Amino acid sequence: MDKNHSLKVGFSFGFTSGIITTIGLMVGLHSGTHSKLAVIGGVLTIAIADAFSDALGIHVSEESENRHTAAEVWISTVATFISKFVFALTFLIPLLLLRLDMAVIISVIYGFSMLGVFSFIMGKKQGANPFKVAGEHLLIAAIVVFLTHFTGDAISMLLKC
Repeated sequence: MDKNHSLKVGFSFGFTSGIITTIGLMVGLHSGTHSKLAVIGGVLTIAIADAFSDALGIHVSEESENRHTAAEVWISTVATFISKFVFALTFLIPLLLLRLDMAVIISVIYGFSMLGVFSFIMGKKQGANPFKVAGEHLLIAAIVVFLTHFTGDAISMLLKC
């Protein structure tokens, strides 16, 4: 593995996780609380705590393979943290500028668009069917959005009882 590969590993993991985790959290918190403050707090928590957690996860995973230099491990670690942190924070923009319901819709569209384009480009570079690669990734994201939405609804209904 080389340093460029380490950068790709960290970036692609952080970028993808940043998108899917953040939109899942936003949708779930919105449907469960309808609180802009809760959703903003959740996005900030993802950007900080989950970025560190994912970076440590990549770090340990790369170390456990026992085939990477210390520099390669740290490149993947830092790239994971920065990409997850930055991409998660981008979801604050619609939250700060729009009503909560509109901000969540725009964020889901934004997240799916970014994930779709990234997956399509990645599929082309791999020589795979880029539509299939993007479709698989978008399907997983859609499942996350669906499950977190209904989980938020269920929690909200349970707490009203």
